[in-house]
Formats: sequence, C-alpha cells, structure tokens
Amino acid sequence: MNSTVFRDIAILLARLGIGVVFLVHGLQKLTVNGYSGTKAGFEGMGVPVPQVTAFIATWVEILGGISLILGLLVPVFGVLLFLNMLGAYLFVHMGNGVYVSDGGWELVAVLGLASLLLAAVGAGAFGLDRFLAPKMPFVRSVRAG
Repeated sequence: MNSTVFRDIAILLARLGIGVVFLVHGLQKLTVNGYSGTKAGFEGMGVPVPQVTAFIATWVEILGGISLILGLLVPVFGVLLFLNMLGAYLFVHMGNGVYVSDGGWELVAVLGLASLLLAAVGAGAFGLDRFLAPKMPFVRSVRAG
C-alpha cells in the first residue's frame, strides 16, 4: 500500500470516528435533552447566551458530524467544530483539570484539535469534497485527494 492510499484511509477512519461522536452528541442534545434541557444545562454551566449557544452547539455538532462522515465541506465544519469545542473548554472545562471523569478538558481538546487537523488536511480521496474542489476555492485550497 503506498503512502497516499494509507493517508486517505487514515483520514477516512478519523473522519468517520470523529464525525460519529459529534453526531451522537448533537442528537443527544436534540432528542434526549431537548432544546429546553440543553439550554438549562448551558445556563447551569454558565455558558453565555444559553438560548442561542444551545441551538448553535446542537446544530454544529449534528451538521458537523454529518459533514465529517460524508467528507463534505470538511474545512468549514472542521473549523466550526473546533470553535464549538474551544467554547466548551473556555466556558465549562478549563478549570477542572485534564480528566473527563472530573469534568476536565481532555475530550473537548481531542475532539476540537482533531477537527482542526481535518480542516487543515481536508477530506482526503474518500470524501465528497473531492468532487466540490474544482468548484469551491475554499475547498480547493485544502488538499482534497
């Protein structure tokens, strides 16, 4: 297996794994907690403007998860997911140490930085961005396969 094929398979596996985690977290906010429960949770954690941020976080995670799974607009959603996790770090997890079991930042750091890395490297050969690259400069500027 040459290095390009290995790279594209590695990107695909990373996109799928990270995308599924974001998708299920967003769906949990939407279907399990509901908007009011998510908003109340954000209020309790001191997240600013919880009526807006609960909505944004939910839909960035759902749409971003789908985006990563499909390899569609990965540079855009990679950055949005990174910013979402940066907000989670700054407003919720920063003062709690590293460990997720203590409310720490390890999970949001890994998810956020992995999303940023995907934004930088693109979807790879096994993503839909490959077909958009000729038509969309912001996708083309990232190696799309």
